[in-house]
Amino acid sequence: YVPPQVRRAQEALDDKKREELGRLKKMVNGLINRLSEPNLSSISGQMEELYMANSRKDMNDTLTDILMNACVTAVAMPTRLVMEHVLLVSILHHNVGIEVGAHFLEAVVKKFDELCKTDAEGKECENLLALIAHLYNFHVVHCLLIFDILKKLVSTFTEKEIELILFLLKNVGFSLRKDDALALKELITEAQRKASTAKKFQDQTRVRFMLETMLALRNNDMRKIPGYDPEPVERLRKLQRTLVRSSGSGKDTQLRVSLESLLSADQVGRWWIVGSSWSGAPMISDPNSKTQPKLRLGKVSSKIMELARKQRMNTDIRRSIFCVLMTSEDFMDAFEKLLK
Repeated sequence: YVPPQVRRAQEALDDKKREELGRLKKMVNGLINRLSEPNLSSISGQMEELYMANSRKDMNDTLTDILMNACVTAVAMPTRLVMEHVLLVSILHHNVGIEVGAHFLEAVVKKFDELCKTDAEGKECENLLALIAHLYNFHVVHCLLIFDILKKLVSTFTEKEIELILFLLKNVGFSLRKDDALALKELITEAQRKASTAKKFQDQTRVRFMLETMLALRNNDMRKIPGYDPEPVERLRKLQRTLVRSSGSGKDTQLRVSLESLLSADQVGRWWIVGSSWSGAPMISDPNSKTQPKLRLGKVSSKIMELARKQRMNTDIRRSIFCVLMTSEDFMDAFEKLLK
């Protein structure tokens, strides 16, 4: 039972919150609508100010909603427009905090996975894939995720998937080759194997074209890929370098997260965001579970165990690490014991 006066206060609070969120949405929408390459500097500055003035969660939710509405449409979005929107996310990711890029990336990947399972006629999947590709181009996400998506598409290998593989390779193929040539080679071999066994396509020319594109990538031959132009991405990368304040604007802030981790974030938590709250099962394992590791500590004095208790080392593994650190002779001894 909630007393009437408490209920009224709560409703007033909810109305106030809704009003604030509406105002915030209007402001962010106004900035995104004006977004273009020349005024990217001023708009990213204003967005950072909004991040400082409002709660991070509200800002992340609002920004992600507005960008998804702007970029995920049933018609193919202009490449330049998608790149500018993603560049804004990238600048905020580096200047404000990695949770900005992580929140946006998770929403995009989940939507992409959802749409891939349906037979949507529109270009939503391509638009979402373009967002993921440019998040990789602007160093928000690591190539691990791109390879995961490509492997998933190759494993399904229907005509729709072949279109998506071609689209993705055209956008980020040469960057993938630079980052992990071996993984790309394995992917090409797998795609060739699939193509040789799959005779069910009415349109064999698309499959042949995809394999030719893959071979051109493997041989580092840019001329063989029609319409490939790295210049716009390079120009925006230069702009990104001027707008990112921290020296770590490069690859150290990339989210090295797999497709599986992103899709199961609600079940297993978001380990890639430092300090992210999570209301799932507790991380400390159940003491009655059968798979509890047996920790061989040897003889530890009661004095050390008492110290561990005072420092609130409340699980076996915490106690053992504490005891190792306290009883080791030097760092090499501690290292050996911790490995055991």
